[in-house]
Amino acid sequence: MSYYRRKSEDIADVDGEYEREGLLDPAWEKQQKKTFTAWCNSHLRKAGTQIETIEEDFRNGLKLMLLLEVISGEQLPKPDRGKMRFHKIANVNKALDFIEGKGVKLVSIGAEEIVDGNLKMTLGMIWTIILRFAIQDISVEEMTAKEGLLLWCQRKTAPYKNVNVQNFHHSFKDGLAFCALIHRHRPELIDYNRLSKDNPLENLNTAFNVAERYLDIPRMLDAEDMVQSVKPDEHSVMAYVSSYYHAFSGAQQAETAANRICKVLKINQDNERLMEEYEKLSSDLLEWIAKTRPWLENRTSISTLAGTQQKLEEFRDYRSRHKPPRLEQKGKLETTFNTLQTRLRLGNRPAYLPTEGKLVQDIAAAWKGLENAEKGFEEWLLSELQRLQRLDHLAKKFKNKCDIHEDWTSGKEKALADPDYKRCRLNEVRALKKKHEAFESDLAAHQERVEQIADIAHELNDLGYYDLTTTNARCRAICDQWKRLGDLTEQRTAALEEAEKVLERIDQLHLQFAKRAAPFNNWLDGACEDLADIFIVHTIAEIQGLMDAHNQFKSTLGDADDEFKAIIRLIHEVDRICKQYHLSGDMENPYTTVQPQELARKWDDVRQLIPKRDATLQAEVVRQENNERLRHLFAQKANVIGQWIETRLDLVASLGLQRGTLDDQLGRLRSIDKELSAYRHNMDDLESYNQDVQEAMIFENRHTPYSMETLRIGWEQLITSVARNTNELENQILTRDSKGISNEQMDEFRKSFLHFDRSKNKRLEPKEFKACLISLGYSIRDDKQSEADFRRIMSVVDPNHQGYVSFDAFLDFMTRETTDTDTAEQVMQSFKILAGDKPYITAHILRQELPPEQAEYCIRRMVPYKGRDAVPGALDYTSFSTALYGESDL
Repeated sequence: MSYYRRKSEDIADVDGEYEREGLLDPAWEKQQKKTFTAWCNSHLRKAGTQIETIEEDFRNGLKLMLLLEVISGEQLPKPDRGKMRFHKIANVNKALDFIEGKGVKLVSIGAEEIVDGNLKMTLGMIWTIILRFAIQDISVEEMTAKEGLLLWCQRKTAPYKNVNVQNFHHSFKDGLAFCALIHRHRPELIDYNRLSKDNPLENLNTAFNVAERYLDIPRMLDAEDMVQSVKPDEHSVMAYVSSYYHAFSGAQQAETAANRICKVLKINQDNERLMEEYEKLSSDLLEWIAKTRPWLENRTSISTLAGTQQKLEEFRDYRSRHKPPRLEQKGKLETTFNTLQTRLRLGNRPAYLPTEGKLVQDIAAAWKGLENAEKGFEEWLLSELQRLQRLDHLAKKFKNKCDIHEDWTSGKEKALADPDYKRCRLNEVRALKKKHEAFESDLAAHQERVEQIADIAHELNDLGYYDLTTTNARCRAICDQWKRLGDLTEQRTAALEEAEKVLERIDQLHLQFAKRAAPFNNWLDGACEDLADIFIVHTIAEIQGLMDAHNQFKSTLGDADDEFKAIIRLIHEVDRICKQYHLSGDMENPYTTVQPQELARKWDDVRQLIPKRDATLQAEVVRQENNERLRHLFAQKANVIGQWIETRLDLVASLGLQRGTLDDQLGRLRSIDKELSAYRHNMDDLESYNQDVQEAMIFENRHTPYSMETLRIGWEQLITSVARNTNELENQILTRDSKGISNEQMDEFRKSFLHFDRSKNKRLEPKEFKACLISLGYSIRDDKQSEADFRRIMSVVDPNHQGYVSFDAFLDFMTRETTDTDTAEQVMQSFKILAGDKPYITAHILRQELPPEQAEYCIRRMVPYKGRDAVPGALDYTSFSTALYGESDL
């Protein structure tokens, strides 16, 4: 009722103006008569009739009632068909009563004046009808009908030069305003740039002709009258301009409806593209992980050191070339998923559920499994390198000791088994016994070497040496031979004991030589073996220990030289006695097999091996010093990079707690991202240092707490953290901008969330969420109804019943509470406008009103309409609109 009351007051105000003008100006009267006649005929022709003279043809009231029925769409009372005056007055009164029934006050207009052909009253009545049925419905920002129509003209013509609509008389006199209104809605009908303000007659005729020909608006004004009038009639111009408004309002409504549909369809198409991209990326990444992980989990030992080093090179190639692009692909996949979920929330669409096995959690679990396998693989490779290096060293040592032992045992079994004592004289037998005693001493001295050979073979077995068959066979042969030597020695001792009576002559010098030469000879053998021994060290301290031992050994050379000279003096003494007493000079020492020449040769070997050992140890010192330099290089770089990564991780983690807008935080994150790109070369340099360290076989570094693996993990965590936080902020900004949320509102939401997030894990427990809502002004009391309302809110923000509210869910809830969004009902209403209020739509209308891509999208997705009033090709837009906001099957 208030609407019609206000509109009635508007019409009354305009009627008042009309009444205050008194007698119409002749020029205005002429203009109004022509304009109102044309306006009436534009409606009467729908009923198959028209008027010629406005003050005459409405006198009997019949065409007046017919005009009202046409423009209102309602049925008036049955007219009186008589030709008497009272019949005419009755018909006109019926028309006037109908007008007043529409809430219009008729001031000073009576049926008698109309029946008498009073032109002024007739024009006033028609103006009242025009106001009520053509202008009253024009409502813009709570203004009057006239002000609303004027504002509509101003807005539509604002972009056009030489057009400044301030009224309905002078502003339209040059015709440019009419042309601008047509060009704004139908630019193909008029070339506005060719028009000139200096040709008002041409401009007016152009607008009137185009409107009549293409817009079905009759020529209500005369171009010459408009130009020649000092002030064109305002009522005539308003009546004509209202026809423009009604002609274009339908097109505007259809355009708005089409735009809304295009917007909704564009969102759906973009979401589908993101879903397809996510499915493709996730499938590709999971396939790569499934193919790579078995290779990393393969722990089959490689028998050679070169093969293991080749596998380590393959692993480095995987870390430097193959994994980084996949890490970027994983980050892009998470970004795509988060963006898609945000878009779906903002568009009131259901959340996207990827194909089974392709959830973000599934991909994260697969990636974690890959990294676990990768970490174990590198550790295994390095341990294999260390093991194989140890095996190589042990194998060489085993061969060297076996060669020495086999050289010593060569012929010993044959000598022990020889029954030569049965052919000897007494002195020779006793000599054989002494010789055998010396051999037993020598045999005991070699017991340690046999035990060392067995220990090395046992260690080779424990470490899984690849040629164990040969090694074990050789070890068994030596041990079996050693047992036979022991048995043969015992047997020969018993035999010599039986012949002990023959051992009376003992050459004290030979015996003394044998006793002193045997240990000295063993010492020489041990010294030669130690000087030629192969060693492996990992630190400067270890090589320094070897150097100290070697120096200590060299300090004993003086005593050894004295002993050597003393032993040689014994031989010289024997020779002197033999010469003195003319004894055979080639008499063999019966107590030992050690010859003075052999001792001299071994002593020369020892003195030659000492400088070689010095050079070998010195070279190892240089190598260990170089290794220490590599440790320092790596440690210096690693300590700087490790602290830099930890500082940036702390900075990223604390961004959410700092003050400032989301854009400020996003700017800081992007600045950190640029720092990451600029800092990347330091990680590459450190990888180069690490490669040098590994190639130098360095397995520990006491100068830094950081390993290459921990720095890689920290670097990847920093990259992932920056990408994830950037994506979250971009989604929050997208939510803020798409929902029209101010920075102050967003800041208030974030501060409230952070204030009640006691554990600082970006989640609110139900009690914390309730307290947060109360702080934001929600009325939640301790009663059953409030608890039911709160459970309903929790089902919205926590649909999966995880027991907490994330910041995204909280922000989504608050934006829904404070903003408006598109709904399925709005989309259905838009389709209904395009379909002309029909419950179905056709492919022809869709292709006519929508862009080609959106039109074909609708045609493919809409099901046929099944109603009784269906026509061939009818499509059901109601179910299609509902599906856009229902369960997603994408």
